[in-house]
Amino acid sequence: MATWLTSWDPENKAQWEQSGERLAWRTLTITTIALTLSFATWFMMSAIVTKLPGIGFKFTTDQLFWLAAMPGLAGGTLRIVHTFLIPIYGTRHTVTYSTLIKLIPCIGIGLAVMDPTTPFWVFMVLALTAGFGAGDFSSYMPSTNLFFPKRLKGAALGIQAGIGNFGVSLAQFMTPALLGVALFGTPQEWTAPGPGGTPGTTWIYLQSAALWYVPLLLIMTGVCWWGLRSVPIKASFREQLDIFKERHTWYCTITYVMTFGTFAGLSAAFPMMMKALYGNFPGAPDPLQYAFYGPLIGSASRVLFGFVADRTGGGVLTTVTGLGLLAGSAIMLFTGSLAPTSMDQFPVFVAGMLGMFLFAGIGNAATFRQFPIIFGHNPRQAAGVIGWTAAVAAYGPFIFSMLIGAVIGATGNANGFFVGLIVFLVLATWINWNFYHRKGCARPC
Repeated sequence: MATWLTSWDPENKAQWEQSGERLAWRTLTITTIALTLSFATWFMMSAIVTKLPGIGFKFTTDQLFWLAAMPGLAGGTLRIVHTFLIPIYGTRHTVTYSTLIKLIPCIGIGLAVMDPTTPFWVFMVLALTAGFGAGDFSSYMPSTNLFFPKRLKGAALGIQAGIGNFGVSLAQFMTPALLGVALFGTPQEWTAPGPGGTPGTTWIYLQSAALWYVPLLLIMTGVCWWGLRSVPIKASFREQLDIFKERHTWYCTITYVMTFGTFAGLSAAFPMMMKALYGNFPGAPDPLQYAFYGPLIGSASRVLFGFVADRTGGGVLTTVTGLGLLAGSAIMLFTGSLAPTSMDQFPVFVAGMLGMFLFAGIGNAATFRQFPIIFGHNPRQAAGVIGWTAAVAAYGPFIFSMLIGAVIGATGNANGFFVGLIVFLVLATWINWNFYHRKGCARPC
């Protein structure tokens, strides 16, 4: 079967109704399932690290934040690479091989956690390879943008990104669910505070949290190879660099860092924040009992508001996002839940974080509705900007985890980080309102 389609024009109504619509939705289905696994493998380390001290690893809190941050560092860099792959290699080859390569971190981490003498540098390398799952977004989403007509881009991109984002919750939900499942190897003795703060022990299979992806990745590799085709829009690496001459590329980058950068950054840091801020109080919660709710809410709002953005436009929703994120940050600051003195402040902390996830999801849907319109004169450029902005925003897990870890380590609370976040949110919200939302703006969308 040929990799490249002979012709493709989703705006051609006759072609769309005859065969285009069926192929576009099939492609969206396959790549969305693959992207969900990509997000799950990207964030599996952030869930696994909370369990490492309990099974005998002598890593410090700072080292655990580093392990949670490394997939974000690798992911952002790999997304820059993925930004340029679709016009060169096409959807079929890019998606198939990027699915297969994620076997490396899944098998590697699964083996590493079974030996408490595994050195820290090995975990750092494996955490970097987990970033393979992050890079995919910057090729999958531009691919979807090419397959759908303008009237459906917001919905299609919202569905793919939103369901793909569910992979974060999948990783954080399935990690505790699989601890008692013996997929491979021997169990580890896990020690953790029990009722009343007294230590308790049990036997777990932490390796199962990584190894369960292996058969799914193998199946999806075959599905991607046999089920996908590539749109015949080709451009060299040099030709694709023209997006950086356009000032709106940089404005869009800032607004997407505000939305997806915040979503991904908080997703990676949320479990360790709970552990660092509230873990020493009597009756402290297991971070993984709460952590998956944030990405779940953000992912669901991204799916739902993709349809809303097609009707209202993305500009107004992105402005609403900025205001919502500012409100969430301010509430947590002024209530003291980022510098807690007891578990009484925990409900406000959780509510504030979940509210920020909700608005970040809305913004993720809105911005990806905006970009194809802002660059509507050139579909190939629009696809490139989607990939590039996603690449920069993917540094969110690295930036958030490192800065939050450093601030907590220096001050014992997370206030300083959220003060800085508020300053950035004000700037990003103003950029969106000024260029894409207000009456008479440069490119209303």
